Amino acid sequence: MRRGIAGNDFIILPIEPKHTAIVATLPFHHKDPFDRLLIAQALAEGIPLISTDSAIDAYGVQRLW
Repeated sequence: MRRGIAGNDFIILPIEPKHTAIVATLPFHHKDPFDRLLIAQALAEGIPLISTDSAIDAYGVQRLW
């Protein structure tokens, strides 16, 4: 796993207070708490999500795939 992360120039994104603050304000278009956290991180960091879950689209996050 570490070799794959380093070999692809990925970084580990920690869960920060700014992410959890956004989770608390999100409407409940998506019920899965982990997905809601990913959505909040994407919004806070301005990064896209890679997912086939179209429910994510309701949050205005760029979704790839």
